[in-house]
Amino acid sequence: MLDWWGLPGRISSVGFALSVQSATMNATVSMPLSCPDCEARMPEAAAFCPGCGRRMPATSITVATAKEKVGFLPENIAGALAYLTFIPAIVFLLRTPYGKNRFVRFHSIQCLLFWALGALVALALKVAGLLLFIIPVVGPLFTVLVLVLVGLAAVVVWLVLVVKAVQGEMFKLPALGNYAEQQADALQP
Repeated sequence: MLDWWGLPGRISSVGFALSVQSATMNATVSMPLSCPDCEARMPEAAAFCPGCGRRMPATSITVATAKEKVGFLPENIAGALAYLTFIPAIVFLLRTPYGKNRFVRFHSIQCLLFWALGALVALALKVAGLLLFIIPVVGPLFTVLVLVLVGLAAVVVWLVLVVKAVQGEMFKLPALGNYAEQQADALQP
């Protein structure tokens, strides 16, 4: 028996296959679609057939996108500008036309939360770096490696947030996004 990824249903010697098996058995994924060429089963939102690779017809998945104009800026541009630094985010929250728009408010609050989290992580890394510098050779090397990796990760997350805002999507970071959405709804004038 094969699951919808084409993996055997029962493999006992491979840990990865067992985790995939338990994930597919416990998940409730509706798979009414099948490929017209190879008749492989697939999820509804599949763009390509997992069996033969044929492109599937587009389904009606609607994604809320920003289309309004706020002040003299389109709301997606205003949402992206909120991520430049924390200053535009604060300005957008305090200014009348921008503070009333839910999309701009959400991105401004998420930006401020991201900056606050970044400051806390930077402080924690600074303290950890001071403690690791006690170790003669490995401490400074490990500190520099961690600082570079965390910095690169922060830049990548920041770029994703800017691009998603330009695309007009309300992309939520895992923990911060839900809180930002709650606050954006609570600050509604």
